Amino acid sequence: MSVSAAPTTVTTAPAIALSGVSKVHPGGVRALDDVSLTVGAGAFLAVMGPSGSGKSTLMHVAAGLDVPTSGSIRIDGAEITGLDETRRTELRRRRIGFVFQAYGLVPSLSIADNITLPLRLAGESADPAWLTELVERVGLAGRLEHRPAELSGGQQQRAAVARALVARPAVVFADEPTGALDLTSTREVLTLLRESVDELGQTVVMVTHDPAAAAHADRAVVMADGRVVDVVDSPSSAELARRLIALGQG
Repeated sequence: MSVSAAPTTVTTAPAIALSGVSKVHPGGVRALDDVSLTVGAGAFLAVMGPSGSGKSTLMHVAAGLDVPTSGSIRIDGAEITGLDETRRTELRRRRIGFVFQAYGLVPSLSIADNITLPLRLAGESADPAWLTELVERVGLAGRLEHRPAELSGGQQQRAAVARALVARPAVVFADEPTGALDLTSTREVLTLLRESVDELGQTVVMVTHDPAAAAHADRAVVMADGRVVDVVDSPSSAELARRLIALGQG
């Protein structure tokens, strides 16, 4: 199934374009099976499916964390298939932001240094005005000198969202970003991701098992056996849950 997720007003090149992407592990296990997927700049796409469906593998190859067995992957118009690890690392630092379930903050660094870490790794400096805006958006203006262990889980994940956005990446990949959070923190993080799309024009691809989380996206794709088997525009949590159950995955 070929899938496109793009706002109708967007005319720029896709933020992500996968064409005929497959990933076959040793032993012949096909984690991805001929997936084509286009995500327009400024779109919010949710990727759903049970364990083993291929959703995490899709994120890993789309973000350059893993290499597909076949197919083409373009990020912000740049072909990444065939790049060596060094060049893929450079591309990730400059064009991709990440939010993980386990936050991924460096315990020994302050929150300010955690947020600006991607820029320092790329040899760049933070734009003071942009950094101030981000910190205010995530509600951590008074916590910048704290270490991660001094913050709640929700505050740490909000810092991780700011870190993902600080380099103004082409795409932010969020892998189960609310999986370790309570209900209030979950709403805060999902609101931040939604606002980054609506107000900043950020492209977000979120992998989640939670229909309520996926309902914040513009479009949701459902995966099974390494393929996209369903697509839902303007998804609601009830509709996504119904479709998962219909597929025997709920």
